[in-house]
Amino acid sequence: MIATRRFGNGYRPAGGTMVPWAAAALCAALALGGCADLGRFEVASRPAATAAAKPAAKPAQLSATEREHQRILASYGGVYDDARLEALITRAVERLVAASDRPDMQYKVTILNSGAVNAFALPTGQLYVTRGLLALASDTSELSSVLAHEMAHVLARHASIREERARQAAVVTRVVADMGTDPDLTALALAKTRLTMASFSRGQEFEADGIGVGLAAKAGFDPYGAARFLTAMGRNADLKASQAGLDPRGQDFLSSHPATPERIQNAQTVARQFTGPGEAGRERDAYLAAIDNLVYGEDPSEGFVRGRRFLHPKLGFTFQAPQGYTLDNTAQAVIGVRSGGQQAMRFDVVRVPADQPLTEYLASGWMEKVDPASAETLTINGFPAATAVAHGDQWQFRVFALRFGSDVYRFIFASRRKGGENDRDFRDTVNSFRRLSLAEIDATRPLRVHVVTVRPGDTVESLAQRMAGVDRPVERFRTLNGLGVREAVKPGDRVKIVAE
Repeated sequence: MIATRRFGNGYRPAGGTMVPWAAAALCAALALGGCADLGRFEVASRPAATAAAKPAAKPAQLSATEREHQRILASYGGVYDDARLEALITRAVERLVAASDRPDMQYKVTILNSGAVNAFALPTGQLYVTRGLLALASDTSELSSVLAHEMAHVLARHASIREERARQAAVVTRVVADMGTDPDLTALALAKTRLTMASFSRGQEFEADGIGVGLAAKAGFDPYGAARFLTAMGRNADLKASQAGLDPRGQDFLSSHPATPERIQNAQTVARQFTGPGEAGRERDAYLAAIDNLVYGEDPSEGFVRGRRFLHPKLGFTFQAPQGYTLDNTAQAVIGVRSGGQQAMRFDVVRVPADQPLTEYLASGWMEKVDPASAETLTINGFPAATAVAHGDQWQFRVFALRFGSDVYRFIFASRRKGGENDRDFRDTVNSFRRLSLAEIDATRPLRVHVVTVRPGDTVESLAQRMAGVDRPVERFRTLNGLGVREAVKPGDRVKIVAE
């Protein structure tokens, strides 16, 4: 599963990847019972090669930084081992360090086995970058802009300062909540505290962008790489938002990160202080050679999405979501959102005693407002199962629990409207849950980034047709290759496509 938890100072676009109303609906489904029973798929992460021969340290023996490192690895699929990428990143970091005001500072970069587009830093100089981010970048200068941005957070001590501000804000919130007697004044004081924190965080991002662009330029990289990559992130976020029928411009004003257009303008302004736009310092060929054959999207060993279908070869099952749903595979669950904003679903795993009837579990209090009279026992493709309904203020919920081996899997469907058609869709999804055959498991292959040369006669559309396993291939091709809506490819260009 791909993690959604965020650590440190992330290099990511403003706004979350989670649809606000869907998050509220699915949180409500679990919060009705206080979220006391949050399950997740327990899949072993790939260990780092350097640690393979060492015995695992006990939690009490690990430092705070090491514990945080282990949590990050667990949440982001472990380490992604690729010697070519590691060598390219190491060379880039060495150049950036040599050009910085702190050439004595030491950094360690870990590539995370996650398709999410993210990068972040710990105060100690530990940098993290996901393979999803590496797939989105188009040249070494774009990657270096990300690394320089995260190094800037470390150099400016943003993480340490942010921790102190968070402690101060917690004290203010507690005092106001305990001492305030006027509800309106209390709300105003808390709002001002949150605004101060958010503004400070936005300022940090702009500062890190400015420092990072300058550092990349001094190291000999194209300083416009930051603006290009921020543009790519914005397009990627728009594409993701449009999958669920959302307005991609929508965002929380108090978001801890500024709007991407603002950051692009800021990065371009700083870059102009060093040089004009051009090809120098991009190092595109070396970068494309390093990411050729990079795993794209989800790692099949952790479960993956293909259209409306979710498959987990390692655990041996699959199911298909209703028509119109977009699935997102996260660390905690598979989340589904229906275009139009009226339905959502969550699929996860929970621990239920083997001798406890599933109808009893559904009514056991982990979720409030379950109608006991609606509980019924089912058999789904030979697996014991049960279902029940729950009613919230604005949402109606249909819940299923299904035993598969020693685990119990849970489907939670949320709908704004009652209706038999919705219920049929939900039951059809659960009825699609089945074992994968050995042939299906053997046939599962990860999607990979393949670098190809544009031939005479090739177009964006013809190259996009060679993409496999991705939605909206033309838009995805343009996003991956940094192409605007009217830009074309030329013979001899090297471009990225995604295929098995």
